[in-house]
Amino acid sequence: MKLTYLGHSAFLLDTLGKTILFDPFITPNPKAAHIDVTTLNPDYILISHAHSDHIADLVTIAHQSNAKVIANWEIIQWCAAQGLTNLHPMNTGGKFSFDIGTVHATIAQHSSSFADGTYGGNPMGFVIQNQESTLYYAGDTALTLDMQILAKKFAINTAILPLGDNFTMDYNDAIMAASYINCSNIIGMHFDTFDMIAIDHDAAIQGFEQAGKSLFLPSIGQSFDI
Repeated sequence: MKLTYLGHSAFLLDTLGKTILFDPFITPNPKAAHIDVTTLNPDYILISHAHSDHIADLVTIAHQSNAKVIANWEIIQWCAAQGLTNLHPMNTGGKFSFDIGTVHATIAQHSSSFADGTYGGNPMGFVIQNQESTLYYAGDTALTLDMQILAKKFAINTAILPLGDNFTMDYNDAIMAASYINCSNIIGMHFDTFDMIAIDHDAAIQGFEQAGKSLFLPSIGQSFDI
């Protein structure tokens, strides 16, 4: 598997010859101004929840790529109203097998509504499980004991966790989350985009090291193997 960080909580995942895009918030993010959205051609788009900082570029990219959008029922109905047709609804606790492996929809403790206040269904995270690896993308979430269930169900190789505080857990809670899911290789997301979620990179990395775990805070546009 290879990941490319596109800023905030947006990632491209290359696996099994396919490309998956998570939570595209690129065009409105000035820190990602060097990312050309028109060049993105994913096979799948996975959406964790309906907040605008996770779906801003969803419709544009889905139209240009005809990617299959995987999200909760309410977001999928909204997508259909935007003219998208390659859609797959899921909900927390469910799983489905695609040609990228099995996608499991996991619990996230957060809110989920569209910019106009319309209900956006339950927030979710995702576990993607295939012969290359098992990846956990937590979405926006607080620390929750539900994460301990993931360690009982999966051998997670890499986890992408939010750690910017204020809207999600901070890096200290993310360290606990890493222990709950029994994963030592952590990639940070949902940090530094706004002043309210700016973090001390050195302190976060050191905190993970002291807990016997590794935290990687990628630069926007950076690609790396996992």
